[in-house]
Amino acid sequence: MRIWVDADASPVAIKEIIFRAAERKQLQTTLVANQMLRVPASRFIRAVQVPSGFDVADGYIVEQVVAGDLVITADIPLAAAVIDKGAKAINPRGELYSAANIRESLSMRDFMEGLRSSGVQTGGPAAFSQADKQAFANQLDRLLVAVKSPQD
Repeated sequence: MRIWVDADASPVAIKEIIFRAAERKQLQTTLVANQMLRVPASRFIRAVQVPSGFDVADGYIVEQVVAGDLVITADIPLAAAVIDKGAKAINPRGELYSAANIRESLSMRDFMEGLRSSGVQTGGPAAFSQADKQAFANQLDRLLVAVKSPQD
């Protein structure tokens, strides 16, 4: 299993959790963004800078991901694409996307986008909280519990 992070808008707290998990489980982890990212010196963690442009980072992740990988993203269309390839996806608030719930999430996203484009004020997501951080850490741990580290 590899971990892929849609890193353009990923909160710093989430990246720190991912870095610790990558080291603990010795999993290859790649952060993908259209800007330079600072990552800790590690043989398990790397950053890839892609050109600027609409969904370029998403396209890179979809191109590289394989069944069994884990993608961390708040982008629902990206989550749908990687699930279609047999990968898992979670968002930075700890929600696990699956084949069972991704279509509903896409429909809700499209509905809300339609409302916004017609001028309806829908507000944005709630501020990222300590509870969100904890939910993410717990979900990541649940997903990684079955992954064996090389030293196991």
